[in-house]
Amino acid sequence: MTDNGLSFPTSLGTSDPTTIRLLGQDLSADLMGKVGFGELAFWLVAGRRPTPQETRVFETVLVALADHGFTPTAIAARLTYLSAPDSVQGALAAGLLGGGSRFLGVTEDCGRFLADVLAAHDGPLPADDEGFDALALAAITEARAARRLVPGLGHPVHKVQDPRTPVLLDIAEQEGLRGPHLRLFEAIGRVHPRVLGRTLPLNGAGVCGAALADLGLPVDLLRGFALLARAAGLLGHIAEERRNPIGMDVYLAVDRNAVYTAEPGDATSDGSGAAPAGSARPPVPTEPPGTAGGTAPPSSTS
Repeated sequence: MTDNGLSFPTSLGTSDPTTIRLLGQDLSADLMGKVGFGELAFWLVAGRRPTPQETRVFETVLVALADHGFTPTAIAARLTYLSAPDSVQGALAAGLLGGGSRFLGVTEDCGRFLADVLAAHDGPLPADDEGFDALALAAITEARAARRLVPGLGHPVHKVQDPRTPVLLDIAEQEGLRGPHLRLFEAIGRVHPRVLGRTLPLNGAGVCGAALADLGLPVDLLRGFALLARAAGLLGHIAEERRNPIGMDVYLAVDRNAVYTAEPGDATSDGSGAAPAGSARPPVPTEPPGTAGGTAPPSSTS
């Protein structure tokens, strides 16, 4: 309790004029230079220091989710930086805010789906693949009947196999951490064609959710780990946008190819669907990217 009688307990970090303590350790003497960032992130959330095996699996997940090219989150970060180059935090936040049920959020959705199936199972968990296959088959059948998607199945780019999935499964096996969530996820991959009538790949975001759940991390926070990983990738996109900007090209490609389409009952429409006179877009300007409209690009990108 402080001198004024107030008390706000925390098991994370505190400081005084001469020391900083984090997780019960002296930050400068015990942690700096001795603990990796992934290990520390796990420790901060779980409240316990991970084993070397857990750290390897956890950091593999972070690497797997760091970047996936020009996703909507990356484009949002780049275009926000284009609009507000003085606000790196705004660009980073814009990308992170785009993490949801279609991009990045599958990590948590899959982890929760698997955890719910395991929690609802009566009796001891299966001891072999046959038992997990039966459990997976029942879960997929129930989801299909309720017209719900099974998270972690399918990918818009990797139609046959997501290259991240077998690698993470193998590393988890090596480290003795291929637990019930991963085993159930693998079973879903084996049996889903019987219910869905087609074969879909187990995607990387889904296997990451299963691996994080097997590490004992709270399923309600799994999206946070995906965002933690993607923050590094987004910062990389912002850095590349400074070195080799494409944001203006993206903006111009969309803006200069926008076509007005009249809504039914629009007073400006003559019924033909054609744009009103004078509404056509001007031609693409001849200035190089970053200078359209007389606005010079940030000096750091020149």
